[in-house]
Amino acid sequence: MVEPRIAVAVVTMGNRPAEVDALLESVAKQDLAPARIVVVGNGCALPDLTSRLALPGEVTAIDVDDNLGCPGGRNVALSRLRAFGDIDLVVELDDDGLLVDVDVLRRVRDLFMADPRLGIVGFRIADEHGETQQRHVPRIGGSDPMRGGYVTSFLGGGHALRLEMLAETGDWPGAFFFAHEETDLAWRAADAGWRILYAPELLLRHPKTSPARHAIYHRVTARNRVWLVRRRLPLPLIPVHLAVWTLLTLARTRSFAGLRAWFGGFVEGVREPAGERRPMRWRTVWRLTRLGRPPII
Repeated sequence: MVEPRIAVAVVTMGNRPAEVDALLESVAKQDLAPARIVVVGNGCALPDLTSRLALPGEVTAIDVDDNLGCPGGRNVALSRLRAFGDIDLVVELDDDGLLVDVDVLRRVRDLFMADPRLGIVGFRIADEHGETQQRHVPRIGGSDPMRGGYVTSFLGGGHALRLEMLAETGDWPGAFFFAHEETDLAWRAADAGWRILYAPELLLRHPKTSPARHAIYHRVTARNRVWLVRRRLPLPLIPVHLAVWTLLTLARTRSFAGLRAWFGGFVEGVREPAGERRPMRWRTVWRLTRLGRPPII
């Protein structure tokens, strides 16, 4: 069996130069060197990486004039990797993450080689104290972050994708900019028969954060959730999903300003075009339910 060739992609806004250097240095220490490294400057000009860092493989820096958001920046990296034509897997990492272990890329390669229908591998994200936030466990409730297995979604901060899968499902939903892009991609992958694996042995160290730190969080989260279900769910499940999610939001959100922004985003999601509608099949609904997360939650 031919070993798949791995690339590493990082998207940065240029405001974390020290963290990006540390991340790339951790990539350089891997016992399996990536064939290519692509760094996207999302609305910023990147410094000369090769003159400051001893990096393996071929390094490509791409400056993008405008900030395209997380999914848009990742699509830029994927487009460049496809142009090279020699990559099978891409590991995408947050610019403030760190690969603690030196065998992460080798383990990624072995997982994909062992399962030809494995499309996505999600990493475990933990802070410097080894703690994983509940929102970073791709299961409902307070599941053990060390329990791996097949799941229905994955973490955007650290994951690996098979390019063959993306050729079938399509890339990231660039219009989302931020929030729920992972779920949109995961649902498309599941509907096409690809598997998603949560592999807690693949660790990305990442500072503990709250998504609400972003000023656009409440509005964009609401807009994208509405877009997500309009694009991907069978019609009978759309009102059920939105009703459950609205009740959870009202119960959890303590900020009046946050709720006002959330309702504004909800209305925007209803009024604005959501993009191509490609609802999942009912057998995919059942598959996601059997994996522990029916697509109404």
